[in-house]
Formats: sequence, structure tokens, C-alpha cells
Amino acid sequence: MTDDIDAAGDASESEADAHADELAWETHDTEIDYRCPGFSVRQDDVTLPDGTETDYHYVEEVETVVVLPFLSDGDEVVMIEEWRQAVGRVNRGLPAGGVEPEEDDLERAARRELREETGYTAETVEHLCTTEPVNGVANSIHHTLVARGCEPAAEQDLDHNESIRALTADYDDLVAAVRDGEIRDGRTTLAVSRHELD
Repeated sequence: MTDDIDAAGDASESEADAHADELAWETHDTEIDYRCPGFSVRQDDVTLPDGTETDYHYVEEVETVVVLPFLSDGDEVVMIEEWRQAVGRVNRGLPAGGVEPEEDDLERAARRELREETGYTAETVEHLCTTEPVNGVANSIHHTLVARGCEPAAEQDLDHNESIRALTADYDDLVAAVRDGEIRDGRTTLAVSRHELD
């Protein structure tokens, strides 16, 4: 019976692959239209499945780590409040940032972002999930990691264009804020929701 299930699964995967191929766009050329600190805008020249030739623009950025940091007591988390110019308000959420070229693993990047944005260090860090949050308009890849045993260890070390205040909150209050829509930050909402599913 297991062989039949495996064979059916393989067939379904093959059918899905064939269907995906029918949907695929062919890319003929690609170039950066605009570059600034933090991201670029890329233009691809493509042919659609129906033969239409057109161009497609999307945001290109480095991979990002998002950290859900629990204090040593396990009941509280470290959060940040950060000014977000794009929406014109202070955003409450989790520490996050781009993976640096020299960082050879996500744990290292997560520990660095946590320390820079909050001044906290973690005893352990483990991967929770990887997502593509806005793959219709950007090639962003977000890696969410859970840090445990966090303790204050240093001053913040912020980038020149970061306005961030670190704070702690009860984890259950954070979950309630996500559930009630008080937290609007997508990375935080996803991290907490995914953590609650485990």
C-alpha cells in the first residue's frame, strides 16, 4: 500500500511540475534600474506563456533574519519600536535585518542583529521557518529564528538610518497584540503565529 501512495505522490508531483512549466515566464535579459542602500529595483525582459513580450520590475534585497528573542525566564520577549518612514509611524515588532556577505550562517546573522538593535545576546538560537513574504513584488527571503536565554550585554549599535528603542514585553501580551491586530508588522505577526503553531 505504501508503494501505491508513493507512486501516486510522485505522479502528483510530476503533474504539478508540468503545470508549473506551462505557467513559467522566460527571462531574456535582466538589469538593475535603481540602486539605493537596502534594496535595488530590477527589470526583467520576459515572454509570458501566451507569447506576450513585456518587462517586469521587482525589488531585490539581501536575505533577512527575523529574531523572536525570549528572555532567560522564558515568559518575556525583547522587542523594538522603530520609526518606519514608509508608513509614517513608529512600528512595534521584532529585531530584524539583512544577512551580511561575510556571514556564513543564519544563526550568526541573527545574533548580530539582536545585539546591534537591542544590546541583548542569546544563549541559543534555532531556525523556525523561511518565507517569501511578498514574492509578487520582491525577491525577499525572510528567515525567522527563535533566540532563548537572552540577556542585556551591550549598548545598541545602530546603523546611521535606524531610529530604534528596545523594550521587553510579556510573550502572552505579544500574542494577544498579534491576535487583536494591534501589531501590524508582518514579520512579527508571522513569527509569532508560526511559533504558536509549533
